[in-house]
Amino acid sequence: MEIIAKEKFQLAAKSTEMEAIVRPSLNYWQDAWRRLKKNKMAMGGLVFLSVLTVLAIIIPFISSYDYDTQNLQQINFKPSMQHFFGTDDFGRDLWVRIWWGTRISLFIGIAAALLDLIFGVIYGGISAYYGGRVDTVMQRIIEIVYSIPFILMSILLMMYLGAGIKSIILAYAITGWVTMARLVRGQILVLKEQEFILAARTLGAKPLRIIVKHLLPNVIGVIIVQITFVVPTAIFVEAFLSFVGLGIQPPLASLGNLLNDGAHVMRYELHRLLFPTVFFSLILLSFNLLGDGLRDALDPKMRK
Repeated sequence: MEIIAKEKFQLAAKSTEMEAIVRPSLNYWQDAWRRLKKNKMAMGGLVFLSVLTVLAIIIPFISSYDYDTQNLQQINFKPSMQHFFGTDDFGRDLWVRIWWGTRISLFIGIAAALLDLIFGVIYGGISAYYGGRVDTVMQRIIEIVYSIPFILMSILLMMYLGAGIKSIILAYAITGWVTMARLVRGQILVLKEQEFILAARTLGAKPLRIIVKHLLPNVIGVIIVQITFVVPTAIFVEAFLSFVGLGIQPPLASLGNLLNDGAHVMRYELHRLLFPTVFFSLILLSFNLLGDGLRDALDPKMRK
C-alpha cells in the first residue's frame, strides 16, 4: 500500500457555518404568531374583527340617533349623508341599528366562547384525566345533553323567560359546550399517558395541578382554534332565531331581525337587506379565515 506523504495534506479553513443560527430562538407562541402573520387572509380577518369590535362599541355612543329612536316623518328613507344606511318602517336610523346588531351578535358569540371555556374545558379535562367509571358516567351525561336540540331548548326557555339575549345564552350554556368537552377529552386522553405526566405524578403533583399546569397548556392551541369556530356558530344561531322571530325582539336590533325586516321589503327597499347581509357575511367569513389561520399556525406539523 502506497504511503501518502505528510506534505500533501493541507489544513482546512475553520468553518462556522454549522454553528450559525439559522433563525432566532422562539418559543411556541412567538413561532405561532410569526407563522400567523405570514397568512394574509387570517391577518385580514383578525384586523377586520378588531376594527369592527371597536366601531360597534364606539359608534352607538357618538351617534345622534339611538337604535329605537323613531321619526315617522323619515320613514323608508334611502341612504344619504343624514342616514348612511337609510331608515326603516318607523324612521329608525339603520346605520345605528346595524352597529347595535353587530354589538349584540359579537356579545353572544363571545359569551358562547366563555361558556365553552368554563364548562367544556373543565368537564372534558376532568373526564379524561380520571377515566374509568368517572369518565363513563360523565360521557353518558354528555350524550344525554347532546341529544337535546338547541332550538328546542331555546324555545322552552323563551316560554318561561321570554325571548331575548338571556334565553339564547342560557340555552347555549345548557347544550353548547358539549363539542368542546369531547374535543378536550380526546386530546387529554392521549397526553395523560406521556412521560412528563408520569414524572409529575411521581413527584407528588395533585390531579388539579397536573390538569391546570401540564395538560391544559398542551391543548390550548386546539381550544383556541375551536373557539374561533364556536363564535361564528353562535352568531349564526342567534341570527337564525331572530330571523324566525324567536331571538332578539324589536325594537332591540340584531343582525337576525334586521335581515328579517329587510327580506320583507327587498323588492322595494333592497338596501335594508343588503347592508345587514354584508355585515353578517363578513363577520362569519373573518372568523372562519382566522380559525383556519390559527389552526395552521398552532399546529407544530405545519412548522417549516
